[in-house]
Amino acid sequence: MEQGADYSHYIRQSGDGCAMMDLAVEDITCAACIGKIEHAIGGLNGVELARVNYTNRRLHIEWAAGRADPASFFTALKKIGYRAHPFSATSVESDEARQLQWLMRCLAVAAFGAMNIMLLSVSVWAGDATAMTSETRDFFHWLSALIALPVAAFAGQPFFTSAIRAIRARSLNMDVPISIGVLLALIMSVYETAHHAEHAYFDSAVMLLTFLLFGRTLDHAMRRKTREIAGNLASLRVPLATRQENDGSLTSVPAGALQRGDLVLVRPGERIPADGILIQGSSAVDESLVTGETRQRTVNIGDEIYAGAMNFSGQLLFRVSAAGDNTLIGEVERLMDHAMTAKAKTMRLADRVARYYAPFVHLTALITALGWLYFGATTHDAIIAAITVLIITCPCALALAVPAVQVAASGAFFRARLLLNAGDAIERLALVDTLIFDKTGTLTLPQPDVVNRADIPDDLFALATRLAQSSHHPLARAITQAHDLPPLDNASETAGAGVSALIDGTEARLGSARFCDAEPQAEMARAQDPEASLIALRFGTRTAILLIRQSLRRDAVATLAALQAQGYKIGILSGDRAEAVAPIAAQLGVAVWSGGLKPTQKTARLSELAAQGHKVLMIGDGINDAPALATAFASISPVTAADLTQSCADAVFMGDGLAPVAQGLAIARRARHLMMQNLSLSVLYNVIALPLAMSGWVTPLIAALAMSGSSIIVTLNAFRAQGKVQTSQIRNPLAEAMTTGAGAPQSRTGP
Repeated sequence: MEQGADYSHYIRQSGDGCAMMDLAVEDITCAACIGKIEHAIGGLNGVELARVNYTNRRLHIEWAAGRADPASFFTALKKIGYRAHPFSATSVESDEARQLQWLMRCLAVAAFGAMNIMLLSVSVWAGDATAMTSETRDFFHWLSALIALPVAAFAGQPFFTSAIRAIRARSLNMDVPISIGVLLALIMSVYETAHHAEHAYFDSAVMLLTFLLFGRTLDHAMRRKTREIAGNLASLRVPLATRQENDGSLTSVPAGALQRGDLVLVRPGERIPADGILIQGSSAVDESLVTGETRQRTVNIGDEIYAGAMNFSGQLLFRVSAAGDNTLIGEVERLMDHAMTAKAKTMRLADRVARYYAPFVHLTALITALGWLYFGATTHDAIIAAITVLIITCPCALALAVPAVQVAASGAFFRARLLLNAGDAIERLALVDTLIFDKTGTLTLPQPDVVNRADIPDDLFALATRLAQSSHHPLARAITQAHDLPPLDNASETAGAGVSALIDGTEARLGSARFCDAEPQAEMARAQDPEASLIALRFGTRTAILLIRQSLRRDAVATLAALQAQGYKIGILSGDRAEAVAPIAAQLGVAVWSGGLKPTQKTARLSELAAQGHKVLMIGDGINDAPALATAFASISPVTAADLTQSCADAVFMGDGLAPVAQGLAIARRARHLMMQNLSLSVLYNVIALPLAMSGWVTPLIAALAMSGSSIIVTLNAFRAQGKVQTSQIRNPLAEAMTTGAGAPQSRTGP
């Protein structure tokens, strides 16, 4: 945007008087860009915070109102080579879609060119062995040039523009040596072809571009998918609210227009549009978004209710205490954004090595050229030696060291029923020492079940199933999922009570104990299993009580015992009631647990553990777990989790068991070991090859072959990650010992 433009409608005010603005920044290609942008904006007068989210390319700026000119943000970014405009999710998504299409076009062009050039190169190599004439060889080289030069000019743009931007900012990134090596190889190849030389290196230059474009396209596609899924959080916000005016009339207004103190009416079946205090009515609300509580909570006058909660049974009138971005949903979004930004600053292992590798390569090539000139070599020979150094040390093997293992390990992860979401998940999963589990839907199966099915006669349970088919109550699904029976034709539902029907003149009822006149039986059942939800059934004089609750995953006890035996610290942080968490912790042998936690409290606990030096793996499934998953050092969610939760997790496991978590940790440890091996091989290759290239014992052709050979070795070593990883036996003898401990542990401290 231009100087003098009006930015007022893009600026927001925070509660502490600071002004805030989000900008979409173009041309961010690597982690090094983050530091440059934050340093440039953070140094402006009045700016208190500048934070870049690498995932969605968003720059968040906070400044003291009146002390900074928003126009200066755009000017500062332009000086360091970045273009920016006010952030809009729609426009950013459109830009990212175009960027991905452009990368795919570059990759397609590079791959097409590489295949054709390699065919010509093979012909030249075969011809050298059969006395090909120099005229024929030159013809093939010129054909390669006609393909390579336009291909490199188009497909190399992502690297060339990034390198130019880095040089303008007086820094070096991974794209600088790549660009220099490709360009010099092409220039040298054209020169050598024009002078009828035996060798040209068009194939090496274009193949290098193809390899690197493939990795960059995959990385861009992964980030775009993550942004698309994470954007679903906005769907939890209620677009319209029913506001009660001072005269008692009702007005439909945008939820974002609500103010503190407004009176809002919420009917049954609607989501609550803002945080507030209930002043009229009573109802059952689903607050799993906030607390992870498995049962609906009955709210009465004076109770606090939260935006995003679903109102089930009664009409509510509440006074708004927080609306818009100040609601709990807004707080969850801010927590996620902050956590994802911090995680984006964790550079990949290869990037950290390349940060020092790039300037070293440039300096070595320059020293080689100057050294040859000093000792009397011709300018041509000095340049050839320098280019040989650049080619033989081109960071292709280094660039493949980590991604090749990631690709190979993905097969092992898939066989273990674990799908990776983040490119650097393997590295972080391999380093964790503490595992924190959510309870509901993670340690337990996501769907409740009838736990006393064996105690109920088959004919009564079949009747209950048919009645439940006509119910809208959430717990009815636990009954109907067991049998696929048709509903009763004359069944009718009484809101808040249950379902009834006449069968051959006899009334059948399914619902609350009062509705079915089965309160004595319900009290007896509640005494036996206080954590279960009760549904009563009456058919004439016969009654039955169905106990419904979530059960542990089939291998939870054995898996946690095996993980503890391997030295991992285990803990449970749940939004469910402490009374519901205690028996689960006791059954699993977990001594450290906490219940009744809200999203902010979970993230605070994880931050405390991180401050103590622990690398925490968070495993959770609820929307209320999303900030915790984004905050943790690493995170995993089940495939049954909400889309938003999965988008925050580094990996997703499939199936009803927890074994994929244990197997995934073992695979990650092996994969990281192979990554370190590959990086070591890359360094060893350069230690051996670099002196040979500097001394002139290596020609550019041998340098290209050596560079390709190092990449092949790294790739072949990465294939070892596909092998079967030996994990500890899940059925561990410690499992039985863990389940026989006395009473529920009461520890509430961190692992």
